[in-house]
Amino acid sequence: MGVDDPKEVHGTDISAVAALDEPTRRKLYDHVVRQPNPVSRDEAAAALGLARQTAAFHLDRLADESLLDVVYERRSGRSGPGAGRPAKLYRRSLRQVAVSLPDRRYELAGRLLAQAVEESAATGEPVRDVLHRRAEELGTRLGGQDDAGVFDLLERHGFEPRREGDAVVLANCPFHALAREHTETVCGMNLRLLHGVLRGLHETGLEARLAPSPGRCCVRLEPAV
Repeated sequence: MGVDDPKEVHGTDISAVAALDEPTRRKLYDHVVRQPNPVSRDEAAAALGLARQTAAFHLDRLADESLLDVVYERRSGRSGPGAGRPAKLYRRSLRQVAVSLPDRRYELAGRLLAQAVEESAATGEPVRDVLHRRAEELGTRLGGQDDAGVFDLLERHGFEPRREGDAVVLANCPFHALAREHTETVCGMNLRLLHGVLRGLHETGLEARLAPSPGRCCVRLEPAV
């Protein structure tokens, strides 16, 4: 998930991990990624002692999950009429898959922090001020791109919201390890992020406030005064 173009990819990562849970498929994936060159269906089937049809099915499933890329090449070295059809080959994709439970979003935090450091170095604005502004801008974009309510948006982004009277408590912090070691910086960033989310959603009935509590996110959404 990029900071400038935030996208929800966690669900697709889970699907990809589930695809690798099938033993034959995992062996095929491991075989392909160890090869220096793209692998054909016949080569993969022969290497693992599989029927060609079985290898083809699992390789295509891995490609459907974007775990492998498909390329077409003529293995004969010839071109033009009579050279034959290009072979369908498989190679490791550039996609990175990461799934953690409970949900963590360390890449998002890392990108925000890196942007803040770079902008601060270029402009002289204090790093924390840049970080807070960037986080709020991102939150506003997230809220503005979503047609659902605040509860659903926070659920999708890993905060595990829970109703507590008129307030919303967040049972999970997506930045847990960072917040534990760099509490003031990360909790301040998170607070501004959620300020932005509420603004982007045009949610005027709630406001984000720092309310640290064991086992919960440091931010709590309380009825606006």
